This record gives sequence, C-alpha cells and structure tokens, in this order.
Amino acid sequence: MKPLPPVLWLQAFEAAARTLSFTEAGNELGVTQSAVSQRIRLLEDRLGQKLFVRHPRSLTLTPAGQAWLPSVEEAFTRLAEGTAEVFGPRPEAPVTLRATPVMQQTWLAPRLLEFHRSHPQVAVHLVSAIWTEDFGPEGADLEIRYGRGDWEGFEAYSLGTESMLPVCSPEVAARLQKPADLAGETLLHALGFAVGWQAWLDKAGVPGLDTQCPSITCDNQVTTLSLAARGGGVALTHDSLLAERDDLVAPFSLSVPSDERFWLVRPVRLRWRQEAGLLWDWLMRFAD
Repeated sequence: MKPLPPVLWLQAFEAAARTLSFTEAGNELGVTQSAVSQRIRLLEDRLGQKLFVRHPRSLTLTPAGQAWLPSVEEAFTRLAEGTAEVFGPRPEAPVTLRATPVMQQTWLAPRLLEFHRSHPQVAVHLVSAIWTEDFGPEGADLEIRYGRGDWEGFEAYSLGTESMLPVCSPEVAARLQKPADLAGETLLHALGFAVGWQAWLDKAGVPGLDTQCPSITCDNQVTTLSLAARGGGVALTHDSLLAERDDLVAPFSLSVPSDERFWLVRPVRLRWRQEAGLLWDWLMRFAD
C-alpha cells in the first residue's frame, strides 16, 4: 500500500478544489499562489493523474479530481470531528462571528449587547468581512452574509427582505424635495450590491441623472454612510438598517426592492459547541 500524500498537499487540493482558485486557496492556507500550485503538481505526480484543468483565468476539476474530492473532504471532516470528540474544544475559545462592518455597526450591535448581558460567560470574537470571498468556514462559528442565500455547504436563514433607498444628513435633506433635486449633489456609491443608484434613479423617473452628479465610490457601505452623515453626499442603504441610525434621514420614501438580503449562516458540517449554539439560537429569534 502506497503511503498517503503529505497533509499539506491534501490541504492544498481541498482548498483549491473548493474555491477553484490557487490564489484563494493560498489566502486560506496562508501561503502564496505559487506554493499551492507547487503542492498540487507534487500531488499529481504522486498520484500519476491530473486533478485540475488549468485555464488561462480559471480552474476546473478533472473527472479524477471530482471523484476524489468527496473522500478528501470526508477525511478532513472526520479528523476534525474525532479531534473534538477526544479532546474537545478549548473551554476558553470564543465564539467567532463574521459579518460585514455595516451590519456590525447597525443591526448587530444592539442585539449582541443584549446577548452579552444575558450570557456574559460566552466570549464572542467579532470578525469583519466585506466581500463574499471574505467569508468561509475557516475560523468562523457562524456568519451574517449578504446575498441570495444560495451558498453550497451552508444552512442560511433570512433576516428579512431588503429595499434600498437614499439617505443623507438632515442639512442635505432640507434641499431635496423631489428626486430631480439630486442634480448636482454628490452620489455616494458602494460596490458589490445588486441595486445601485442607476436602478433607483430609473424607478424615480429621472434616469441618467447620475451623469449630472459628482460621485465618490467606496468598497464598503460603512464609508458611504459615514460620508453621507457628514454632509458629504447622498448614499443608498438598506431600509432595515436606517432605523438603527440617528445621524441619517431618508429625503424620499421611494425604495427599490432587492433580491439580495442579509442571512444568518453556518456551515452544515460544523460540529457545534454549546456556546456557539447559544449565540445561534439568540440571533435566530430575528430570522424570518
């Protein structure tokens, strides 16, 4: 019987097969893209078969890679479960909750404080993520994600439907009586959302008005809302989050529904600690 390949090679294969990216696999494992590529090549040489088809900008699994992946995933899962069964988690280990910064500062903050008052014995580690690619099972007990809820390998529960509407400081709102008054105002754009300014302006009956407006584009909603609160322009935000802010107002009642929303998420295969279950159950009270 041939000896098993080194665990580092198997980790590289599992991460690359799941993300279909040597770069993303390297980010997860804390090594370079070239290191992952080298480990995969060594693994392929050991097995005598190719595991990936390398395209100019992407990867796909070969039939052999597709057939082998479930066995590798099951082996890592069983190893994690067996370790927890025999040794248990460190009792001092905090419950790690990953969420976007805007969700942390608005919706999550008061609910997390209520949880802490009710369960002061549970240590919580809050981790920030902005893009979908920032999320994943590594190191997080549970997450609050934004999207359509169609993540393979996770159970997801909606935190409510979402609509997007403009918000700004009271001073800016005082000069906005109708959507056409946005002409000349700075529009603050946050990347990564299905509904943006163009969709809202179209529904408001002033399509193309953004061409008459200065703009600032940010990679996260925290920054656009901070700029708006300082009188720096008008931002779009989720109507569910506006109620959590006292420094922003909505100059117009018109909102645009989105098929994206916030979700409470956890990996299906994760073995749960009691402390993580307490926080999950607490946040599930606010799910649909």
